[in-house]
Amino acid sequence: MSAPAPRPELPTLPVTFRPTRTRVVLLTVGAVMFLVITVVALTLEQLGPGERASFVFTALLFFGVLALLSRPKVVASEDGVTVVNLTRTRRLSWAEILRVNLRVGDPWVFLDLSDGTSMPALGIQPGIAKQQAIRDARTLRALAESRGTGTDIG
Repeated sequence: MSAPAPRPELPTLPVTFRPTRTRVVLLTVGAVMFLVITVVALTLEQLGPGERASFVFTALLFFGVLALLSRPKVVASEDGVTVVNLTRTRRLSWAEILRVNLRVGDPWVFLDLSDGTSMPALGIQPGIAKQQAIRDARTLRALAESRGTGTDIG
């Protein structure tokens, strides 16, 4: 049986958790795709102005989707946590967060809330940077336990 993981040192607030490598990959691929599709649209002589515009619009749409996928983050401050997912932003007080979960196989962190629901926090995801996501989840868990109701209250 292994010893429990050491409790991380609490960071100075505010702190932002974000899948940086994933974000860099998504935005880089989006920019390259936009550039390549636009260059192709402008160099193909048989395309008319409307067709060129539709190519550029499609490239912009692809870039927009990848930019949207790179948006998630979790911001912890003195007052609570702001969870920014793909299309929604939700502000939570520390007391609303009962537990921070990142189990084996989870695509991102889940927050167990005081209203009985669970909320995904896509800003901490183990996809490309697994160890960083584990450290971030442990830090957020320690913050929730020290500032909110948490799970270590006796």
